[in-house]
Formats: sequence, C-alpha cells, structure tokens
Amino acid sequence: MAAGARKGRCRQHSRNLPLETSRLKLETLPHMNRIVEKFAQLKSVGKKGLVVYIGAGDPHLQATHDLALAFDKAGVDILELGVPFSDPLADGLVNQLAAQRGLESGTTPPKLLATIKDIRQQSQIPIVLYIYFNLIHKVGLEKFINDCAAAGVDGLLVLDLPPEESDNYEVLMKKAGLCHIYLVAPTTPEDRMALIVKRGSGFIYYISRIGVTGMQTSVASDLAAQIARLRAHTVLPIAIGFGISNPEQAKAVAKEGDACVVGSAIVNQIADHGKSPELVAKVGAFVKSLADVVKSI
Repeated sequence: MAAGARKGRCRQHSRNLPLETSRLKLETLPHMNRIVEKFAQLKSVGKKGLVVYIGAGDPHLQATHDLALAFDKAGVDILELGVPFSDPLADGLVNQLAAQRGLESGTTPPKLLATIKDIRQQSQIPIVLYIYFNLIHKVGLEKFINDCAAAGVDGLLVLDLPPEESDNYEVLMKKAGLCHIYLVAPTTPEDRMALIVKRGSGFIYYISRIGVTGMQTSVASDLAAQIARLRAHTVLPIAIGFGISNPEQAKAVAKEGDACVVGSAIVNQIADHGKSPELVAKVGAFVKSLADVVKSI
C-alpha cells in the first residue's frame, strides 16, 4: 500500500485534523484531536502524562460528570471511561464491580454520550471510551463512532477487537476524527507488536503485567526493557497501565513511558466513598496526589 494511503487523520467532529501513526507525524494544523494535542503539549514541555480510568455511571452518571471536571482541575491529562458491560473479561474484580454498579445505575452508551456532551460544556479534557465490541455492534459500527464524535469523545479502546479484524473500524474512526487505541502486552510476539503499533493511533496502551486489571504491590521489574522493545517499533506515545496502585508506583511507571494509567486504585476509592457527599472531593484529592508526582518528573 502506498504511504499516502496509510496517512490517517484524526478529526474533531467534521474538521480535518492531524493524526499520528507509528511511523508518521503529520503537519500541525490549527485544530487537532485532543489526545494527539495533549501528548504534543506534554512532549513540548518535557512532561509525563497521567491517564485516569473510572467506570462510567459508578455510582451514577452525575458523579461521572462531576469527577471528570474535578480530574481536569487536578491535572489529569486523559480520562478513560469504562462503558458498563455484563461480561468485562479483561477486568479484575474491582473494575467488574464498578461495571455492575454502572449497569445498576441505568448507564447505557446513549446516556453516557449525553453526559460527555455535558462535560464538554465545561471541559476539553481528552476522553477515551474503554469498551467491549458487543456494545458497539448492537448500535452499529458507523453510527456508534459518529455518535461518539458528535458527543466529544476523542478515542476508543476496544478491548476485544484485534487489529486483524479492524479494517472497517479503523477507516470509520479516521473519518470521524477519533483515535483507535490498541493494547500491547508483555507476551505480545515481536512481529505482532510491530503490526499492532503500525495500526494504532493516539497512543499505545502497554499492559505492564500479565493478567487482568487490578491493584498490585509492585511494578514489573523489567519494565524499562519492555518499553525499550516497544519503542523500537513506534514513535507513538506509550501509556503504561494495569496494576498501578499509588503515587510512588505511578511515578516509577511514568518515568519509563510517556504516561501512566491508573484505574483500579481510583475505582476502589469510588467504591469506598460512593455514597458520601464528599465523593468528588475525596477521590479528587487522591487523583491530585497522583498527578502531582507524575508532573514532578
């Protein structure tokens, strides 16, 4: 395939926007996908990023809205919202329970997109949906992607959609201006790693350990070597996640990548304070402690 045919463009709603691929960074234009723009900003000032994951609708969508605004003020660079699903196979117990609480609160993809539209009235924090393909398939691939773009979503991380089956998905994502984010694991073979990063956009999500999501007492001892292996195949930013539980671990992981992803530890805080009127303040304070140490690097 000719190089020109591979040049993707992230567009924000209907505007032409540049998209980084693994071997190419397109010229900077006035309007850029928020994810691409955020990593460009971080790189320009030599800083690391913090990506935060929470389950959407946990304990309800108003909390999701308020937490998103609080995280933006706390210094979070990208927000991942897990779309509640009945069979979240990539997730550990903490995030499974968050998905269950999201379902019990009545959270659906259309209601979540309406909440994101409301968030966009006050914040331009980049938003990624962490989602299983069944939810997209039920709506229809093109309609779901276009609805996401219209609501102000910036990227999708589809847990169970491999690149080998993503041709039409990637075309529609580029057309809508959204970044299609893929996962790479420690067990990913070298040749498949090269394929995945070539197909991805926005950033690569590196799973720092084998298994499902969940808090851990330590980070992988060979993380630096793992990331060096991945960087040999891509110039895309690398966000490292799975198992990061506290500020010290966040700092250690962020040093090796371009950003760290913290999820279960925050979801656990939401579970602890979900019924408290101080939910946003307490969880926001914890997230700010993570952002502060990441930004200190």
